[in-house]
Amino acid sequence: MDKEQFYHVTKSLLDPQERDVYTFSSLVNCHKMSMGHTKEKREMAIADKISACLEKASWIRRMFEQGNALRKIHGDGNVFDFTLGNPAVEPPEAFRRELLELAQNPLPGMHRYMSNAGYEETRRAVAELLSKTAPQKVEAGHIVMTCGAGGALNVVLKTILNPGEEVIILNPFFVEYKFYIDNHGGVPREVSTDPETFLPDPEAIEKAIGANTRAIILNSPNNPTGVIYSAADLERIGQVLDRKGRELDRTLYLISDEPYARIVYDGGTIPNVFNHVRNAVIVTSHSKDLALPGERIGYLAANPAMAEVERFMEGAIFCNRILGFVNAPALMQRLVTGLQRESVDIAAYQRKRDILYGHLTSLGFRMVKPGGAFYLFPRSPLADDVEFVRLALKHLILVVPGAGFGMPGFFRIAYCMEQEMIERSLPAWENLAGELDLKG
Repeated sequence: MDKEQFYHVTKSLLDPQERDVYTFSSLVNCHKMSMGHTKEKREMAIADKISACLEKASWIRRMFEQGNALRKIHGDGNVFDFTLGNPAVEPPEAFRRELLELAQNPLPGMHRYMSNAGYEETRRAVAELLSKTAPQKVEAGHIVMTCGAGGALNVVLKTILNPGEEVIILNPFFVEYKFYIDNHGGVPREVSTDPETFLPDPEAIEKAIGANTRAIILNSPNNPTGVIYSAADLERIGQVLDRKGRELDRTLYLISDEPYARIVYDGGTIPNVFNHVRNAVIVTSHSKDLALPGERIGYLAANPAMAEVERFMEGAIFCNRILGFVNAPALMQRLVTGLQRESVDIAAYQRKRDILYGHLTSLGFRMVKPGGAFYLFPRSPLADDVEFVRLALKHLILVVPGAGFGMPGFFRIAYCMEQEMIERSLPAWENLAGELDLKG
């Protein structure tokens, strides 16, 4: 099968009817399925709701499978897969040393249950690091160790949401947010960022807050744009939440999703949200900063200044248990206790960003230069971002359409793979730009 034949095959697979993969209507259809509101009832092997949601499977995973098919045809070295944010780097050497030390000198009872919140010493190490930039001391009692940032998000949402309450998400957004919110009976409410900068619009956020609003999720550095929200951005959003919270007489939470907080370039820093928002919760993981995505280790941290923070923590610890996580992996908790200041080589990620950003912009692709994370989010040269993704497949380039992140007209590139592959892809990008008649 040649490139042209493969293009026609994928044209049928990437059907235009699937472009609303994460639209609100898709989620409503899933919810209606769960409530029995179906046009035609029939026995199914799995729940109606899940069956409906599977029909709207993630664009990221879909394109990853396309990559597997391409590799079988053309070989690994000839396919340029920028779909999945799965770091190709290895964990820092300090992690290897800690792992070897623990394996050779096991602690008595190290594989038994512990508090559902996690080991005291691990939570204390996390709290000490957060306290360096927080307005008041963070204690171990403000931390729950979790099964990654995804686990932490689900724990927080389970803790705070009543059925039908709304959670604001800013598009473009991480593709799983809508499903996480739906898991706990919530309703996602999309608010657009500035399409030129991808920065949040406090006025738009304020207009979106109503009697059913419970929380807003922020993600900085952002997936898929790499944009960082400044202290001023957080301060303005905090003021909106305070003002609307008083007006509505209800607690409005800010959930700060920060798995990329240490992957920051050009000397930048990530402000501690606790300085700007009282009812704030940080959720994060060591998937990216320690390159441990498969180990599922992260945490949630509540602002000590939060209203009824002790009650929130009681709820979060309870939810960590009843959601089936029970506790974060014991071995990983032991290992990351002494690694809170360690990180993968950020300079290597910055080199990859600079290579790809510099080359693509020279070819005529338009994008915001990311300040962190490991993604680019260029404008699609075609009005139809799904059609652009199909065209890129002809050149054995795999990217994800912006429609999968709630923002059609763009596409995402993950550059967390080997630099050598990025460099090999540059001629393919040149050929793609030539076919589109782009001008640098």
